[in-house]
Amino acid sequence: MISRLEPSAGKLLVSEPFLNDPNFTRSVVLLTEHGEGGTIGFVINHPTQLRVDDLIPDIGSPDFRVYAGGPVATDTIHFIHRSPDKITDGIEIGKGIFWGGDFEILKSQIGQGMLGPMDVKFFIGYSGWGEEQLQGEMKENTWIVSDQYDSDMVFSQDEDKLWKEVIIHLGPKYAHISNFPKNPNLN
Repeated sequence: MISRLEPSAGKLLVSEPFLNDPNFTRSVVLLTEHGEGGTIGFVINHPTQLRVDDLIPDIGSPDFRVYAGGPVATDTIHFIHRSPDKITDGIEIGKGIFWGGDFEILKSQIGQGMLGPMDVKFFIGYSGWGEEQLQGEMKENTWIVSDQYDSDMVFSQDEDKLWKEVIIHLGPKYAHISNFPKNPNLN
């Protein structure tokens, strides 16, 4: 599984099927930053048991799941969205997806029922790699970089299916990987 694309903001990192790190098993990571200083992103398909009102009691809606964005700074809350007309000051990272923005406006929009889970995703923690760390992991074939997705995939509520869907969108060369068992020893 050699990745042909280079990582950059707005691209996805897709974990190889047998990655044993529990933080990244069958992960899809949306990259928000990539540069000389390192890489930052969020695992978009690992939901926690938490709801956003468990973390932010005055948010106004319990309907939002919270995702484990990664193992770094798990005492922080982050969000991505696709509603720049409703949430100002976000940073566009690609394909109409924005990182962060005015949090008070976000809370107000959620409280008024103007935003739902298909518009915003919340994360505790993030995924981060040092300057050369991600390149080293890519040389070990741990990750595939993809730009073959749309915002509906990123905001999907079917997390179990998302990893497979992203793999299949990579094309026929990779599609067979989507059917590999989680544990090859059980095959």
